[in-house]
Order: sequence, then C-alpha cells, then structure tokens
Amino acid sequence: MADSAAAPFDPRALAAKLHGLRRSRNQAPTAGFSLPADLRHAMDAQNFLAADEAIESNAWKVTVSPDGQAVTAPLHPYVQADSGAQIPWQRGTKFEAEIAVRLGRDLPIRREGSYSRADIVDAIDAVHLGAELLASAVEESGKISFLLFLADRLGNSGYVLGPRVPKLAVDTASGTPLKVTFNGQPLYDAPAQHPKGDVLTWLLDYANDGMRPNTSLKAGALVTTGTLCGAIELVTPGEIEIAFGGSTYLRLALV
Repeated sequence: MADSAAAPFDPRALAAKLHGLRRSRNQAPTAGFSLPADLRHAMDAQNFLAADEAIESNAWKVTVSPDGQAVTAPLHPYVQADSGAQIPWQRGTKFEAEIAVRLGRDLPIRREGSYSRADIVDAIDAVHLGAELLASAVEESGKISFLLFLADRLGNSGYVLGPRVPKLAVDTASGTPLKVTFNGQPLYDAPAQHPKGDVLTWLLDYANDGMRPNTSLKAGALVTTGTLCGAIELVTPGEIEIAFGGSTYLRLALV
C-alpha cells in the first residue's frame, strides 16, 4: 500500500510554535520544526508570527539569503530612545551596533530599470545609530535552515533607535571608530566594519527586488542596514554603551 502524501506545510502552525517559544524565551532545534519549503512559505509564516506578536512598528531589517535573495523582517520590540531603553534578555542573546535609515519618500517597485545607490541616498531623510538584539527561537538560528530563520523574523529580538548622525554616515560608517562596552567592559574597540563594506548594499538589493510587497519601502519606514561590529553574544543581562565616531552615544539595558 502506497504511503499517504505528506501533510501540507502549515505556516500558521509554524508561527504559533515560534511565538510560543519566543514568549517563554525558549528555543527548539531545527529538527523539531516543520520546515518551509520555499521563500513564500517562510514569509507566510513570518507574517503570521508578526500578527501573533501584534507588531505595528514600521521598522525593518534587511539582508540576503545564502543564495543572494534579498529578504526582510520586522524589528520588535522597537524602542526610540537616546538612552535608558530596556530590551528583554534571554540565553543566547546577541548584540549588533548598526546604522539605520528613515525614508523620506517612497521607493516603489520599478518594473523598468533599477534603483542606483544614489537613488537610495536621495530617498533617505534621516540616519541614526542603532542597536539590534538577536535571540532566535531556533537553537541553530539559520545555520541549518535559512528559511526557518527567515520565518522567525531573522532572529530579531529587539531594536533600539539611537541619536541621529550626519547623513554622510551612510558613506563613511565603515572605518569610523566604534567602541562598545558591556557593564563597563570593552566588547569592541576598532573601526566599524560592515559585512559588505557599504551599509546600503542590502537595502539597495531589496529595493530592486521585483517580488517584494507593494507596501514595502514607503516614506517613514525605518530600515536597519547590518552590523558594524559582528554579532556579539551577551551571556548575562547588563548595560551596553555604544560610542560611534567619538561623539555619538547610545545606551541601553538588557533586563
């Protein structure tokens, strides 16, 4: 007798499991999940997860998949604060200092031609120093299944938007002196280094993705652009201070 067909993937069920793990600050191994088979399934699950978490902020992270597909996920909890912000800590939490940009006008999908980097810069209204926290509900994060990691909002567990910096920072961030301390101890003290050198690389890739939602990259959206210091694990709660360029500071607490 032939085996029955495998049950269809249920993005709502995956989202519910991810939400339960996030709410209890726990993790499960990749093998314990029903895996999305493609980008559409992963994004369906991510959208259900965002609904379960009642995410309303217009703040996003962008990156690319291992095969070069531009992807995004909402940032939550999202806090706008120059100092004193608090984000929940859990085992496995990692930290990234980043540059974030707020769009001053829409970047609609282009059916003919592509956006240039200059187009992206022209659409940016403000540039900020920011801090992203990462704590995936998946034990291996995206090491085994990137699509599962994408469904889990790319591992985001919080974002703190700090003070504005000159718009020129989108050109000069890589190489700018950056110091990060945790409970007064240095974690990073070196020139800022973006994985792609240019902090706008992934935003440009996403802007030119013809498959992104029509509602994406609207005026007012806040987009964070990728780490400047790598992903630093924080093994206990505590206080973080970021000094960017020797004159811009952001302080937050993991509680």
